Amino acid sequence: MSIERRTFIKAGLASMGAAAAGMPPLGTREVRAAEKPKVYFTKDLSAESLIKMYRLVSGNITGKAAIKLHTGEPNGPNILPREWVRAFLKEVPGTVVECNVLYASPRQTTEGHRKTLETNGWTAFTTVDIMDEDGDVRLPVKGGKWLKDLAVGKHLLNYDSLIVLTHFKGHTMGGFGGSLKNISIGCASGKVGKEQLHREGEKLWSGGPSFMERMVEGGKAITDHFGKRITYVNVLRNMSVSCDCEGTAAEPVRLPDLGILASTDILAIDKASVDMIYALPEDVRAHMVERIESRSGLRQLSYMKELGMGSDDYELVQV
Repeated sequence: MSIERRTFIKAGLASMGAAAAGMPPLGTREVRAAEKPKVYFTKDLSAESLIKMYRLVSGNITGKAAIKLHTGEPNGPNILPREWVRAFLKEVPGTVVECNVLYASPRQTTEGHRKTLETNGWTAFTTVDIMDEDGDVRLPVKGGKWLKDLAVGKHLLNYDSLIVLTHFKGHTMGGFGGSLKNISIGCASGKVGKEQLHREGEKLWSGGPSFMERMVEGGKAITDHFGKRITYVNVLRNMSVSCDCEGTAAEPVRLPDLGILASTDILAIDKASVDMIYALPEDVRAHMVERIESRSGLRQLSYMKELGMGSDDYELVQV
């Protein structure tokens, strides 16, 4: 077992164990809680809880807000419930946003993407802004070692704030897909931006630690652009080892539903989500842990910390 994995599991399980006992995570007693980012957690999975959790972390959302979520491949079984998002939009002013994709899919083109949105029921209650419909723009990546900039959907610049609603799950290349994946790959333009993230030299679909680092650098371009005007909600339900980009071909769901997390810190919320997976009994979590570790997925977390994108030392607050 690697040093990184041993350290990760020890810290994660200690935090989860303390939280379950009604105590603050490891180290909170030595450091004032106000210095740690809060990650709010509820076991209740409902539209009402989605709205309530967002409200807890919405203080910096101002102006015209984009709502980034994964609208899914045709008939995808695990995406966020449309009735939840419908209820959310009635309470939270904002526009659902997406970008086209690089892999073979109807969503490679704006026309095909719009047909998929209709198939999946989104157009019954909202209009989705396909941000790269009119091309892309470049956002700078500060401090990265792979990317100098990221090509994002041009329409992203039309928004003042970003609300990130994420279905947390596994991912074929990333190991897991949380808030980072949602904003990095999700906001990258379908051809140029997504190729920047996936390509390494002559190899287009390059995985491993280098892919995690490029994904983090792409996410940093988004978080730097919005500054404090961005917030995150992770929904831990219907968690297959497959991403929602696999649609009906996704692997079966074998993890229990866990709840909803919310935070203003992207590293803290993705770390807390992964900690919850690792806190499950070994026989329950084994397949997801294998997916995460076989893809070097934990590098998402350590590289976000290296780039100063947040804290992995969080306070879990049960709601």
